[in-house]
Amino acid sequence: MDDIDDAGVFLGLDVGKSAHHGHGLTPAGKKVFDKQLPNSEPKLRAVFDKLAAKFGTVLVIVDQPASIGAPPLTVARDAGCKVAYLPGLSIRRISDLYPGEAKTDAKDAAVIADAARTMPHTLRSLQLTDEITAELTVLLGFDQDLAAEATRTSNRIRGLLTQFHPSLERVLGPRLDHPAVTWLLERYGSPASLRKAGRRRLVEVTRPKAPRMAARLIDEVFDALDEQTVVVPGTGTLDLVIPSLARSLAAIHEQRRALEAQIGQPLEAHPLSAVLTSIPGVAVRTAAHLASYAGLAPTTKSSGTSIHGEHAPRGGNRQLKRAMSLSAFAALHDPASRTYYDRCRARGKTHTQALLRLARQRINVLFAMLRDGTFYEPRPPRRA
Repeated sequence: MDDIDDAGVFLGLDVGKSAHHGHGLTPAGKKVFDKQLPNSEPKLRAVFDKLAAKFGTVLVIVDQPASIGAPPLTVARDAGCKVAYLPGLSIRRISDLYPGEAKTDAKDAAVIADAARTMPHTLRSLQLTDEITAELTVLLGFDQDLAAEATRTSNRIRGLLTQFHPSLERVLGPRLDHPAVTWLLERYGSPASLRKAGRRRLVEVTRPKAPRMAARLIDEVFDALDEQTVVVPGTGTLDLVIPSLARSLAAIHEQRRALEAQIGQPLEAHPLSAVLTSIPGVAVRTAAHLASYAGLAPTTKSSGTSIHGEHAPRGGNRQLKRAMSLSAFAALHDPASRTYYDRCRARGKTHTQALLRLARQRINVLFAMLRDGTFYEPRPPRRA
């Protein structure tokens, strides 16, 4: 950072849920503050104002800029302090230079403050434009919760259908994401209810929801019903349970569709939006994930009850990995992506392996685009 020369005190904060530990150093290295700070605006503001009155400009440095680190940073900005972020990986490396093996919040705060004072090149600046990233992060977190709930509900429906009528599950289970199928199960939850409604009636009521699929779907449903002549004990409960689960699943899907429109609003305001969406296969959700991770500090893992610092998990970020895998699958219509995928398959790779290789190759392309601020330019595919 280039704007810390006028800092009168370097205040390192090791952030926590209920309290943060603060450690203040002057440019000469004199300790002027070392105590816990309750996680409340009045207490934080009082400390910031007191230090500013005595030492001038206060530079507040945190080890986590998002989640539990967001409130103290916001208060610090509003109080006229400068703010910065010291990545957790840097903290762990720098900590080895300090005496003592014990890892405590007080030591971490001291390391943060001293690193900011003596090694300003390790700091990352935090801009007010991070507001867009914060919005995307919250919306994406909610979307991931909804997606997980949809998966749980779908699995429950499929489990019940498998238990009482496996043939019917093979027809309806893979299609639970389709509004026509959830609508059908809301009204006819058991094999007996479907059969009683009749083939013609079900085609009529399903066609408005799935004009091209209705007749084929109902034909497959009745073929499945004809495959099983026995009635498994407990099947009658499906008329109560399946419609309730189907209504819940339909509501979750509706929430996710509405949320996608809300995600699109801050995404359009993000400076990387146009760059990200220029690559084939990257739609609103994937672009929002990428914008969030590109603009936000990495996830953390450190001290406190559930405080975490920057790290590179061996398995990678699950949400980002899934988003890139789905994006790679969606990009198979793109000639260059398809050619790369086909080359991998020709080398003996399975579909999943080829898709993962394509996802990694697209990450390299995205990195270059973000680094240079350029849009995606399709090139003629090279064939083996």
